[in-house]
Amino acid sequence: MAIAGEEYRQAREISGKTRVYAHLAHPSGHVRAPQVFNRAFRARGIDAVTVSIDVAPDDLHAMVSGLHGWRNLAGIGVTTPHKETIVAEVDEIVGLARYIKAINNIRREQDGRLIGTNTDGAGFVAGLKGAGRDPSGRRVLLVGVGGAGRAIAFALVEAGVASLGLANRTRARAERLAGEIEEVFSDASVNVVQPDPAGYDLVVNATTLGMRDDDELPFDVDHLAGGTIVADVVVAVPKTRLMHEAERRGCVPHPGQLMLEGQVDQVIKYLRLEPVSNS
Repeated sequence: MAIAGEEYRQAREISGKTRVYAHLAHPSGHVRAPQVFNRAFRARGIDAVTVSIDVAPDDLHAMVSGLHGWRNLAGIGVTTPHKETIVAEVDEIVGLARYIKAINNIRREQDGRLIGTNTDGAGFVAGLKGAGRDPSGRRVLLVGVGGAGRAIAFALVEAGVASLGLANRTRARAERLAGEIEEVFSDASVNVVQPDPAGYDLVVNATTLGMRDDDELPFDVDHLAGGTIVADVVVAVPKTRLMHEAERRGCVPHPGQLMLEGQVDQVIKYLRLEPVSNS
């Protein structure tokens, strides 16, 4: 999206009026949100900047406590390992995040209150739809039910998948999530299964496996059928080993970057960020 010269310069130059979208992670070296959101802010003429903040779990409470008074703070993005623990640090939770019990975005209100939500699941579904891969009516296997996995599970059911299989290293956690989904969506078909991709239309890796070159694969890729959509949530690596293996087997690779890009407009709207005025 092209914007006029003065608006473009004003949106690029950081000033005392610039709003800040802080992004909490630990470690922060793998985070790609600053690149994605700073490009989006420039393209839309929004006077805001995204910065990554490396916060260890033991320092999270002190860090978030101080953010209440940061007056030009638009909000906070949250990623591994803080999505679930930060729930206890906000003043209010809205949307499906109340059931997901994990937060990836927080808006700072003018009175300093921090309002948390979760756009991971909606962003993941938006990324699928944007690529012409609507999950509605598909049989889905979701591997990994941590913060991102929980959000994606709720969003997939809300999007109308035919069935959802949940696989997790700790089975009890997957069983708990299945029960929580059924409390919200009583007609949902959700089952706890083994991480075997055979027989599914869409297979999602919601674990962190793939961030390092020597990571094992989240499931046996030899059981993948050609044409299966294989999605990843790992953003740190543009094309993970899983994406390479899926492509090699005639599957449809869906990289994690699309989940992040699918959230951009939702996050900007949630943070109530507006383009720079010409006046």
